[in-house]
Amino acid sequence: MQQDHKINRYIFLAVILLFAAFLLYTLQQFFTAFLAAVLFYVLSKPSVEFLVKKKNWSKSAAAALVIVVSFFIILLPFTFLAGMLYKKALLIAGNTDAFLEPLKALDKKLQEDYHFELLSEKNLSGIQSYFTDFISGILSQGLNLISAMGMMYFILFFMITNLNRMEAAIVFYLPFKREKIMLFANELRAQTVSNALGVPMIAVIQGLLAWAYYTWVGLSEPGFWAVLTGLSSVIPIVGAGIIWVPISIYLMANVGIAEGIGLIAWGSLLMGVMDNVVRFVLAKKMADVHPLVTLLGVIMGLKYFGITGLIFGPLLISYFLILLKIYYQEFQHTQPVIKKRVIKSQFKIPFLNRD
Repeated sequence: MQQDHKINRYIFLAVILLFAAFLLYTLQQFFTAFLAAVLFYVLSKPSVEFLVKKKNWSKSAAAALVIVVSFFIILLPFTFLAGMLYKKALLIAGNTDAFLEPLKALDKKLQEDYHFELLSEKNLSGIQSYFTDFISGILSQGLNLISAMGMMYFILFFMITNLNRMEAAIVFYLPFKREKIMLFANELRAQTVSNALGVPMIAVIQGLLAWAYYTWVGLSEPGFWAVLTGLSSVIPIVGAGIIWVPISIYLMANVGIAEGIGLIAWGSLLMGVMDNVVRFVLAKKMADVHPLVTLLGVIMGLKYFGITGLIFGPLLISYFLILLKIYYQEFQHTQPVIKKRVIKSQFKIPFLNRD
């Protein structure tokens, strides 16, 4: 009888998992919006609790304030940058030959002066084909991003107005002990803050430094190239160098040797040092995200989430590693040494915190 009960339990669990997989598959177009809503919920929860509990605001009013503030402080600048990239992508998609002309001119100059062939006609043709496909993908993702933003705010509003109920439901169904759930909550917040605030912070600093030099040397459209430099800075190992190294070669060939070498020094020393300093501070103040997690997350995120995958990709892998660690500690019957991380603002899950 007990064996039959165990078999029935596994069958029922399999049915639940299949049904959950079906729901995820059918609702996958809203997955980005859901992740964004969770991200904003985690970031805004301490402020919402302060307004609701200390200032006696209604949950609906607090939710409305979070939506308005997030739009003007975060999403409005992001929308502006996305619009600029979108217009540039439209221009490039309509005339890829003109965009590749400086690269062809650089290759010709290198062959004439140094007898060095940077790119063959076959490679140029391949770059043009890849670039056309890449731009087409960006254009299609732009429309999806607008609809995802609307759905994200819809989900976020109901998350905030049902403050703490979602955590209570998760706690009820998770088969873990109290301390493991608290570990998950604290690590989840630390990873979320590190990815949601740390990644854009690095991108903004690198972009501003790049814009300053691009403007000084008179590079055409310095704002556009600075945005690309900032976005590429979140990629581990290569980082912003994937943008400023080709630009430095272009400057040496078309502007001056000093300007090109100056950019190499600017990128290697100032931008490189600032990148390391910011990452070190983030590792100490927030969560220490391994470069491999960021690299794999960026690759996965760009493939499945587009530009927003720069944040969501590493975040999902971080969540998976947290669950894996909790599972190991819960079911392997070991007593691992857990590093305690001091987090100023933690989740306050009902009926779990004991003062």
